[in-house]
Amino acid sequence: MSKIITRPGQLDFSLSESENMPLPSSVLMVKPTYFSVDYVINPHMEGNIGNVDKEEALREWESIRDTFNKLGITVHEIDGEPGLPDMVFCANQSLPYTNDKTKHVVMSIMHSAQREDEVAFIEQWYRMNGYEIHHLKPKEISDFEGMGDAIWHSGKKLIWGGYGYRSSIKAYETISDIFDVPVIALKLTKPAFYHLDTCFCSLNAESALIYPKAFTDEGLALLDQMIPNLYYANDHEAKDLFACNATCPDGKNVIIQKGCTEVNKTLNNAGFTIHEVDTAEYLKSGGSVFCMKMLVW
Repeated sequence: MSKIITRPGQLDFSLSESENMPLPSSVLMVKPTYFSVDYVINPHMEGNIGNVDKEEALREWESIRDTFNKLGITVHEIDGEPGLPDMVFCANQSLPYTNDKTKHVVMSIMHSAQREDEVAFIEQWYRMNGYEIHHLKPKEISDFEGMGDAIWHSGKKLIWGGYGYRSSIKAYETISDIFDVPVIALKLTKPAFYHLDTCFCSLNAESALIYPKAFTDEGLALLDQMIPNLYYANDHEAKDLFACNATCPDGKNVIIQKGCTEVNKTLNNAGFTIHEVDTAEYLKSGGSVFCMKMLVW
C-alpha cells in the first residue's frame, strides 16, 4: 500500500488494518573509537567542539551495548572510521526492511557533507549480511537521513517520516514505492529537534512517546488519530535529556537517558520496564540511545 499521508483527511486506514511486521531481533552498533565533536551541524554541538571525554564515551557506548545483550538482542559491532566522528550515530545512514522473505535497505543521502562518507561503510555491512541494497537518486532527492527520520511503527508495515531539516519529503515517495508501505509524513518545526527520532519514539503497536511542541497541528492530529496511547515528554526531558531518543526494541523494555524522571514514571505506570543509561558525551553532539544503534533483521 504505497502512499504518502500529510493530513488527517488523507488517512483511509486504521492501525488495526496495517499489515504486521516482525520486530528486529538484532542491533547494529558502530564503535566510538573516533567519536568527537569536530564541527557544528546541529544546535546541540555549539560550544562542544573538542569537549568529548573519549574514555567516558566508550563506557557509555558499552553500557548501551551490554543492555541490548541483557535483553537478548544480538549486537553486531563494526569499527568506526578515521575522520568520521558521527558514524557512531548509525541510525542515520540507512533504512532497513523485511518482507518476511528477503531483507532490503535504502541507503541515505546525508544532509551534511561532513557525514556523506559514512554511508558506504554501513552499506558494506548490509551487503555482507544478505540485504538487497537500494539507492535514492541524488538528482531528484536532496537528502534523507535514514531512521533518524524514517521510523517504523513498532510491529507494523507503516513508516512515520520526519521532514523539514534533514530529510526531503520527496524521499518518502520513493521509499513508499520500494517497500510498498504507507508513510505518514510529519513536518518538524524546531531546529533543536531536527530528526524525528529526537521527538518521537515508537514503543509498541499502540503506544508512542512524543514531544508535541516539535510538530505542526496537522502532525499532532495524525499522531493522535493513529496511535491509541500517546505519552508526552516535558521541555526539559525532551530538550536537555533527549527523552524521545529512547528505544524500545521489543515493545516492553525502554532504554533511555538517565534522569528522565517524569517520562520514566509515565512509562512505568503504563507497564514498560525502564533501563537507564548515560549518554552525556553523545548529547554534546545531539544524539542519544536511538541514534547510536540500528535495529536490523
